Amino acid sequence: CSAAAPSALLACNELWQAGASRAELLAICAELGSDVPFSLVGGAALGTGRGEVLTALDIGGTFHWVFAMAHHGLSTPAVFREFDRLAEGRDIPAPVASQDLLTALAKGDPDALAATLTNDLQPAALSLFPELADTLAAGRAAGALATLVSGSGPTTAFLVRDAEAAALVADALSACGTCRDVRTAAGPVPGATVIEG
Repeated sequence: CSAAAPSALLACNELWQAGASRAELLAICAELGSDVPFSLVGGAALGTGRGEVLTALDIGGTFHWVFAMAHHGLSTPAVFREFDRLAEGRDIPAPVASQDLLTALAKGDPDALAATLTNDLQPAALSLFPELADTLAAGRAAGALATLVSGSGPTTAFLVRDAEAAALVADALSACGTCRDVRTAAGPVPGATVIEG
């Protein structure tokens, strides 16, 4: 699991007294996967390169999310192949960070952030797993500010205004029968650390 790898690296570094620097640990994380370094850094960061080169972002508040896990998985390579198929013949521009998104994060404004959220992989994920659209619709109907497939799926993410709204959306998603589990989260949160004790 990408989220657990940095904690395991930190634990091994401490246990074996390897003395690896933060930069060395980040390099190891990047070798494990493009999304692994983020869990070591934490907070909010802009990913470039393959996603492994991170620049910390200032966040002006706490954002509340609901995540719904689907009843079955979705292959990341299959989603990327479907993205390529759907994009065939189109000119795909290099990704550029949205200034509106960065401003919304800095201001801590969930409404402004909701207006900027997109996922280029979402059409491919929905093409392979159309039932995800039902989960997205259920979250939207329950009051989520924004709904999207998380990464290549099959988890779906719902931005909400506050903890109370998160509870309402989570209850609605749990009741709708389109997902196996629902979790709420608020962030940003710190990255992996070693707790002295």
